[in-house]
Amino acid sequence: MNDLNTRLLQAHEAGNSQALAELYEQAADAEADENAVGFFLTHAYIHALEGNLACVERLRQRLIAMGREVPHH
Repeated sequence: MNDLNTRLLQAHEAGNSQALAELYEQAADAEADENAVGFFLTHAYIHALEGNLACVERLRQRLIAMGREVPHH
């Protein structure tokens, strides 16, 4: 995760929402701990929302499946 961490820091410095969403999702996918997965997916989702990215709904659905987001009624 060291290389991923470096890339995350670079994306933060650049303010690159697309890269941040992708990298945080990669970090989530690399984790086994459910809390860490939720943490990283939440960050991916926030950056996707900020960047108005196409992956917003997919990330939201992953968070709903984990019980960390509430579906709309």
